[in-house]
Amino acid sequence: MLRSNDSGLMNIPKICYRLYPTQLIVLLTSSCLLAASCGFQKAPTLPPRLPSSQELLAQSSANTLGAGDVLEVRVYREPELSGLYHVGPNGYFTFPLIGEVKANQGGIYELTQELTQRLKQEYLRDPQVTVLIKESRSKKVFILGLVKKPGSYIFESQMTVVQAIALAGGLQTLASRDLVLIRNNKQGLEQKFRIPFKEISQGKAPNSPLQPGDILFIPESWY
Repeated sequence: MLRSNDSGLMNIPKICYRLYPTQLIVLLTSSCLLAASCGFQKAPTLPPRLPSSQELLAQSSANTLGAGDVLEVRVYREPELSGLYHVGPNGYFTFPLIGEVKANQGGIYELTQELTQRLKQEYLRDPQVTVLIKESRSKKVFILGLVKKPGSYIFESQMTVVQAIALAGGLQTLASRDLVLIRNNKQGLEQKFRIPFKEISQGKAPNSPLQPGDILFIPESWY
């Protein structure tokens, strides 16, 4: 072992005097690296990935929960609690430790608060809970008009016009490339929007996101 004397210089064992200068340098370098490595600490565990702005935007349009929805619950540093949960026909799902949880009494925010409070009451000191909607089976979009398979379809998180048309089997031959999106606003008033599907498919226009309850109508082309 290498030690320092009163003058601050390092005492070198007598055996080291028999080494060549190059060997002595290697020995001293190895000793310094070994001493430095003993002071290293394990890197702290990073928190789980937070939802992106796109995920939050998609959730804001599908905020209310219902029977059939598939939820992803993440509890920081609690992998046995994190996972996918299916909301049953009665609007409840079973969560570890706390039992039955009612999902259809509000939205993502309310459910996150309830899980946090119930875990904090008896089991965890400071639970950090994130809830995401993986599949919104309680909500639908309606694709009507000149598509190959018109009808109602389960709304999926971040669903777009292109995805909806694909689910409906694509456009028919005589279908217009200008689609009509019918949506009710917060006041319950019906609004209509022109969707330039040709420009979207060519990458010249953004792929419009859909919301639960939207009606996508494909009229016949005039030419």
